[in-house]
Amino acid sequence: MAAVRSMSKMYGLCFHAVRQTAGLKASGLLQHRAFRATVVHQQQPFDSSLEKPQFPGASAEFVDHLEFIQPNVISGIPVYRVMDRQGNIINPSEDPQLSKETVLNFYQKMTLLNTMDRILYESQRQGRISFYMTNYGEEGTHVGSAAALDPSDIVFGQYREAGVLMYRGFPLDLFMAQCYANADDLGKGRQMPVHYGSKDLNFVTISSPLATQIPQAAGAAYAVKRENMNRAVICYFGEGAASEGDAHAGFNFSATLECPLIFFCRNNGYAISTPTNEQYRGDGIAARGPGYGMLSIRVDGNDVFAVYNATKEARRRAVAENQPFLIEAMTYRIGHHSTSDDSSAYRSVDEVNYWDKQDHPISRLRHYMTARSWWSEDDERSWRKQSRKTVMEAFEKAERRQKPNPELLFTDVYQEMTPNLNKQRESMWRHIQQYKEHYPMDLYDK
Repeated sequence: MAAVRSMSKMYGLCFHAVRQTAGLKASGLLQHRAFRATVVHQQQPFDSSLEKPQFPGASAEFVDHLEFIQPNVISGIPVYRVMDRQGNIINPSEDPQLSKETVLNFYQKMTLLNTMDRILYESQRQGRISFYMTNYGEEGTHVGSAAALDPSDIVFGQYREAGVLMYRGFPLDLFMAQCYANADDLGKGRQMPVHYGSKDLNFVTISSPLATQIPQAAGAAYAVKRENMNRAVICYFGEGAASEGDAHAGFNFSATLECPLIFFCRNNGYAISTPTNEQYRGDGIAARGPGYGMLSIRVDGNDVFAVYNATKEARRRAVAENQPFLIEAMTYRIGHHSTSDDSSAYRSVDEVNYWDKQDHPISRLRHYMTARSWWSEDDERSWRKQSRKTVMEAFEKAERRQKPNPELLFTDVYQEMTPNLNKQRESMWRHIQQYKEHYPMDLYDK
């Protein structure tokens, strides 16, 4: 027992000695550190004015006064134009120097679109088709931008870009077939009128839900970038669609992923019946670009040359530098939003007449051509007559054509028809046989 007490006493003495030694070492270390800190402090006096923010989320400087950023920090973005309202070139160095044949093609496509719009609008009013949307007043945004692209570039439209597809060579017969949903329709009669699409012309089929094409275009542009194929993507939308959450997603994805994408906003003054002063409080849509890290420009959308120049340069740099661009084309929607709308309920006739008579993109381009003796009154009368005849021929052909085969309701989703679809198909045919007097099958393609 004595031996055990003796060993415990020795162990206690040893433990106490170790603690004292460790304490002395720690004290010495603290004193050493304090001395070093004092020396450093004395050698380099601290100056808070030299501090730089190290936050990873922004690049900025510190300030010592409280101030909120004003909403007009980016305001008054200028509107780039090449021609004035009378078709005169303002700055010769900005003239794209397009050939006579090219300019005439611009004019003929813009006026042909205008003629097609008038005939199909009246067709809907007569109950021949179910729905239509005109492009009155915005023809310059379509043709100017389409001409600046490469045919291999991918187009995502909203629902008012028929002129882009027309410029790419989409025939009148197929425009009519789509609106009539007949057997020649590439979409096989499954879409509403004006929801065009063409795989051959790299024009993605239009969807009705607003702004869904914006993030889709960002994804397509990212894929194009990874393929390294010297292609770009252009995405059209209106200022109303820019208020959708999909616009934020598309802008942010394209900027952070550095995609070769042109966002083309048609700011035509109204989102259906909502005017721009109720749509946003900032300086339009172009002002949003810098917030996403995008290069932006605002152009006169009624000046086809300004649209052409801006889109061509944006396309060149988007491909060369792998970055998105935002173009805001200022224009005016002369027609109703659609055949479901009556715009006289929310805007005056005088307002519409001003844009139709005083600042129309077709009139401006015609002034330009007339001044160069490229177009005369005789040319105008002859072309208007010819273009109307061409549109009417396609219109009458589409109206006579049969409807798509009902079997197409069940195709193009699965490689092999599922049991549920088979049941639905059989049920449909039983119904048609039972009430065949209501289903004239001779009107449908076999």
